[in-house]
Parts: sequence; structure tokens; C-alpha cells
Amino acid sequence: MPVSKVNRNYQMTIPRDVRRKAKIDRGDTVMVEYDEEAGLVVVRPPLRGRRKTWRLGRRLTIEEIEADIERGQHG
Repeated sequence: MPVSKVNRNYQMTIPRDVRRKAKIDRGDTVMVEYDEEAGLVVVRPPLRGRRKTWRLGRRLTIEEIEADIERGQHG
């Protein structure tokens, strides 16, 4: 199992084989969470695909906002 050290700024390098398997590249944003039941820090790979944008000035419905939040949480 690969090991990584946390530096003084609380940063760490994700080992190469893990980056390759998860398809994580330079500049990607990853989700980091703590699983209390397992006692693990979980790093989720970046979302792929085109980012959805909205035209300025367009009014959004509550349903559209909630659907986008749901999609963002579950990738």
C-alpha cells in the first residue's frame, strides 16, 4: 500500500499509481472527506465532462437549483 507524508502546510502528494488508477491529473479538484465508521480519509476523483453554466439574468426555479445541488453531491 502506498504511503504519503503530510507536510507542514498539511499538504500531501497522492502516489503515482493511485493518481493513475483514479485518473487524477495536475490542476484537478478532488473531494476529500472523512469516513468516521471506517476511520479513513477518502479522496474522490474529479468529475469529468462539461461543466453546466447558466446565462446571467435568467431566473432559476427551486427545482433546478435543488437538482443541480443533488447532481453536484453525487457526481
